[in-house]
Amino acid sequence: MHELYEDEAVRSALRERYGDAVFAEDGSVDRSTVGERVFGEPEELLWLERFLHPLVMARTEAWREDLSRLPDPPPLAVNEVPLLYETGSEDRFDAVVVISAERELRAERAGDRLDDRERRLMSDAEKVDRADFSYVNDGSLDDLDAFVSEVVRTLTR
Repeated sequence: MHELYEDEAVRSALRERYGDAVFAEDGSVDRSTVGERVFGEPEELLWLERFLHPLVMARTEAWREDLSRLPDPPPLAVNEVPLLYETGSEDRFDAVVVISAERELRAERAGDRLDDRERRLMSDAEKVDRADFSYVNDGSLDDLDAFVSEVVRTLTR
């Protein structure tokens, strides 16, 4: 939820912790600079996660409440939660879908930060074992779309 970085309380906490160095010239939070500060620094990453995760979950809950109050609420609401199991948040959802990728593809996407990230994360095998649905994203977009469509059909029956 990148829009959290626009919240004045979040901006204030970041300024207090890191000073003006994590802000761009236009006054916005420079997320890449924040990332440089926290990735590879376990204590800083822990601080940021402990600060942001409750805010993310509160926004998620508010969004779900807003959806439920609509005259014609959607049959399904989907959240992407990268650290779902690591934060103990899986019980907040009716079903969990895990989409994984081979290590080589993850390394290509994450670059040098992959090793730091992987040390903190539950293994894909354990996530898949705990999930209601899982998919290894090594095929085409059509394959992924077919998987997602089947999950949606199953959950909205």
